[in-house]
Amino acid sequence: MREFAVALVICLGGIAALALFLGMGKPVAVIGLFLVSGLAVGSLYALGGIGLVVLYRATGVLNLSAGAIGAASVMSAWQLVEWQLPAPIAWLAGLLLGLVLSLGFGRMVAPHLAWREPVVKAVATLGFALVLLGLVSFLWSDDPRRFSLPTDRSSIPILGLRVTLTRLLVVAVAIGLVVAISQLLLHTRIGLQMRALANNRRISSMIGVPILRVETIAWGVSGVIFGFTGLMFGNLVRLEPNVITFLVIPCIAAAICGRLQSLPLVLLGGLAMGVVESLLTLSDTFKAVRPMAPYVIAILVLLMMNRGRLLTFQGGD
Repeated sequence: MREFAVALVICLGGIAALALFLGMGKPVAVIGLFLVSGLAVGSLYALGGIGLVVLYRATGVLNLSAGAIGAASVMSAWQLVEWQLPAPIAWLAGLLLGLVLSLGFGRMVAPHLAWREPVVKAVATLGFALVLLGLVSFLWSDDPRRFSLPTDRSSIPILGLRVTLTRLLVVAVAIGLVVAISQLLLHTRIGLQMRALANNRRISSMIGVPILRVETIAWGVSGVIFGFTGLMFGNLVRLEPNVITFLVIPCIAAAICGRLQSLPLVLLGGLAMGVVESLLTLSDTFKAVRPMAPYVIAILVLLMMNRGRLLTFQGGD
């Protein structure tokens, strides 16, 4: 908690200073709009990072196919809407596809890599991502499209700004997931088993932890999270398969902010990345370096939080 509080103060101070510097001479309302937009996109980074951390803690797999799963989910939902199916059914189908894709890899491929090095596991998920990207690109070209949600048409006034319910929904889901999953890990049997696997997989198997069941749950939960993230990204940012597939990169940066362990820090890191990215667009000078923001923030976080230590990606950083 102390670590999170320190990180929160640093983030708030840094963002305030950046907003004052880049927003100099601009109306407060304009800066506010960019802040709101950044919080929404940052929530997407955080959601993807949460899915990555949940899966990594239970299985030791850094899933590089997260963005591709999200792309397949949102493109499928878009296609069903185009075929005149009811929108709620299309969205549920997109989430279900994310679940099926993640579970399929988790049950058919991942068990064969259970005792391999983390790099080997990550490369296997990268191969899966490329297969999905190729399939999605074959079925749907990379032409820009629009994916709308009913919440786009409603907004709430906050501090003089009109904020759409979609943006509020994304932020609320990200915060709610952090709270819910943290409570699950702390106060439930399955959470205890996940934490045991994260600490020592071999000993966990010796004392009777049902590894396959725990990993199946982790793959399923993360798949739904990736699917939801893809749906929201397609709505709030761009509905392009290639762009959504590479969403996994800033999500990994957000996960690294939490050292692949702390969900609150993942949330904070994701939100900070989104806000900084958005604020940089206020300046013509710094607009070009906007894509670098997530990685610069992740590196700075690692330097601050891992002084004198090595990030090993073995679960015991």
